[in-house]
Amino acid sequence: MKRGDLPHLANACLLFLCTSMYLGTGWSLILFTFPIAPQLTVDNYYLQFVPQVQAATRFFTGMTAVMLLSAGVLAWRERRSALRWYPLLVLLSVVVATLLTRIFIFPYNAEMASGITSPERLAEVLGAWMRMNRVRVGLWTVQWLGMLGYFVHRVLRAERPAEARSSRYGLSLPRRREAHA
Repeated sequence: MKRGDLPHLANACLLFLCTSMYLGTGWSLILFTFPIAPQLTVDNYYLQFVPQVQAATRFFTGMTAVMLLSAGVLAWRERRSALRWYPLLVLLSVVVATLLTRIFIFPYNAEMASGITSPERLAEVLGAWMRMNRVRVGLWTVQWLGMLGYFVHRVLRAERPAEARSSRYGLSLPRRREAHA
């Protein structure tokens, strides 16, 4: 390993950990929480929903800032290689997911935290909240796939001999054969 490679690898691993946390949280929502939505009423939704969302919001707000910094550093560090596209994809999808959350999801969170008393309004808000979260889980999946692609690309590149990686973009080019007369 060259000097500086260990902190670089640790940063990439941190970003992969963060994308994995989002991926797991999102898919657990879809697989385990969304199916019980029809059973939620104005009398029981608050305890099933609000404290968990508030705790997740506090935690993921800090983690998102770490992800933005980490992805930016990783993209900068890989700026001269084909690997730069992976953290740039992650960075873009984190920004889009954050905007989606702040603009569309947070207002629903606030409304549910304030106490919904109409069953019709609860159904409407929960339905919209789940639709927005399905989009967000898609973005979180893209983030995770971006980091998976980064590590797969690194492994495949490391398995090839250095002379086979003659392209500046990390892609191998076939060797020229010498013409024998």
